[in-house]
Amino acid sequence: MGPAEHVEAWRPAVVGVGEVLVAHFTEHTYPAHTHDQWTILLVDTGGVDYALGRDDHHAGPRSLTVLPPHVPHDGRAARAEGFDKRVVYVDDRWLADDLVPHAVRDPLVVDEAVRGDVGRLHAALGRGGDELEAESRTALVTESIAAALRRAEPVQERHAPRVARVARERLDAHLLEPPSLVTLADDLGVHPTHVVRAFTREHGLPPHRYVTGRRVDRARRLLLEGMPLADVAAATGFYDQAHLTRHFRRVLGVTPGVFARHVA
Repeated sequence: MGPAEHVEAWRPAVVGVGEVLVAHFTEHTYPAHTHDQWTILLVDTGGVDYALGRDDHHAGPRSLTVLPPHVPHDGRAARAEGFDKRVVYVDDRWLADDLVPHAVRDPLVVDEAVRGDVGRLHAALGRGGDELEAESRTALVTESIAAALRRAEPVQERHAPRVARVARERLDAHLLEPPSLVTLADDLGVHPTHVVRAFTREHGLPPHRYVTGRRVDRARRLLLEGMPLADVAAATGFYDQAHLTRHFRRVLGVTPGVFARHVA
């Protein structure tokens, strides 16, 4: 790896997401290889030339490519300045095996909205992020990708009221350590995307925002009861005081410190 090359990788705490990777390459050339998971690839700058199966492809700047598992592909910079890429690897929990022929035929997803959603997913999968938000975005993004690969609209969900009600009851009962979407979906016998869409349709906001709002509400009440600010974050399920402050200010318009100072 030359001095201009750079790679960062981590494994987020989301079931079915194997790895997140950020890289800049100029001279490195990937030999033909395979992955056992789906590769969701954003090329931010430059471009990548690659072969997938028997066909040659190009991924230009601001492009989204979806490479299926177990299908050989290689890769190299299309320009002298190299390329910047962001990658998320997901397993067949999120993208089904029957999509493989579609991705082999046309791995480029040209929908700009989906590309933007993948960018936001990548940010949500960052270190120290909200796991439920990351899982929600994974569910919605992979559903959109599946629809784009099939060139079809997502299937409407059934039994939404029951799914939404049970999911809310489970989240309310475990606000400090909420169950994952995969766990909820398995218990309800549906796909994780079904949980997100049903919950949002019935309650007006996705599960991760619902949990955050409930936690902020609980934090406000604890501050009103006189609990020290340093203890409130841990008591309400936030990672630390900075995490609490960011969401408290977004929801209520002031920081918890300012709120506490004005408690009558």
